[in-house]
Amino acid sequence: MKRIFINLFCSGLVCAAMVPATGIAAENKKPMKSPAINEREHNQQSRIRQGVRSGELTRKETARLEAEEARIRLNERLAKSDGKLTPEERARLENELNKTSHDIYEQKHDDQTRK
Repeated sequence: MKRIFINLFCSGLVCAAMVPATGIAAENKKPMKSPAINEREHNQQSRIRQGVRSGELTRKETARLEAEEARIRLNERLAKSDGKLTPEERARLENELNKTSHDIYEQKHDDQTRK
């Protein structure tokens, strides 16, 4: 029992020592902003939520669209990982957003409703 407390205490100290170091690293690395992409992601999330509320989207459709949105967020994070968002990366993200937007429209207008 004493050994468990010692291990927990030591791991707590290690975590406490890491927090300031990660704060310094985060301070030095400013997040990149891509307002057009972020705004489109926000609008698409709103469209999905509205489709759920109105019953236009089934659970499966919602899950599929949310997965597409999550993939776009992951790809955006990966594209920004080097500190730059190149025109090619931006174009790829825009294409993914266009496809997802089209998918949202199609799913909301396919006459399937949530029961």
